[in-house]
Amino acid sequence: MNVLVILAVIVFVLLIVLPSTIKVIWQYEQGVVFRLGRLVGARPPGIQIIIPFVDQMRKIDTRTITLDVPSQEAITKDNVTLKVNAVVYFRVVHPESAIIEVLDFRLATFQIAQTTLRSVLGQSDLDELLSQRDKLNARLRQIIDEQTEPWGIKVSVVEIKDVELPQSMQRAMAAQAEAERERRAKIIHADGEYQAATRLSEAGKIISSEPGTLQLRYLQTLKEMATDKSSTIVFPLPIELMSAFLAPRKTSSGEK
Repeated sequence: MNVLVILAVIVFVLLIVLPSTIKVIWQYEQGVVFRLGRLVGARPPGIQIIIPFVDQMRKIDTRTITLDVPSQEAITKDNVTLKVNAVVYFRVVHPESAIIEVLDFRLATFQIAQTTLRSVLGQSDLDELLSQRDKLNARLRQIIDEQTEPWGIKVSVVEIKDVELPQSMQRAMAAQAEAERERRAKIIHADGEYQAATRLSEAGKIISSEPGTLQLRYLQTLKEMATDKSSTIVFPLPIELMSAFLAPRKTSSGEK
């Protein structure tokens, strides 16, 4: 009877002690162990044995965390009010620092991302935000990463997702884009006119130096007109072609 009681006590103690002694850490986690309140170190994934009632373990997820930054109202450097939202990707690389250096590393990173987003937008123009978004993303990532590095956090990507502009600003930008397109069209048209005038001037110089080229050009024009099915062809006759017939002939006696 005494043996059964002892076995029952042992089994009861094991049921209480074993869960506090054997810890299973998943592949995507790391365990931070404290012994009597002092940091011992981080434990890798797998089965880990700790001293019950003396050691305490906190598990930290080391996978990449997606942090959605809601729309933030900001004023750009050129005094344009807009709303911008972003997304931050980060992960814990030093679990010990993420536990002992900050109370809640997720909340702290979220607050840093919000304030940094408003600060960077306040130092940038609207054109820079719209055309150089990659540059702003790199600046945001660098600033947030530097501020969260003491907490054992590595920020990998920061992306500005959407920029919400006021209706008046959208209309103004549409008018500006339309004016820019008209300006380009006028420049292209003027450039075409200039090139055409240049070519015509060069052609005139060549024709004036070689009169025969003008006759060849008229013959070429006649050939092109002859392809038409109409029976009547009207084309200008250069006076040079008639000069041979209008020139006075000399007789055999030398008289005109």
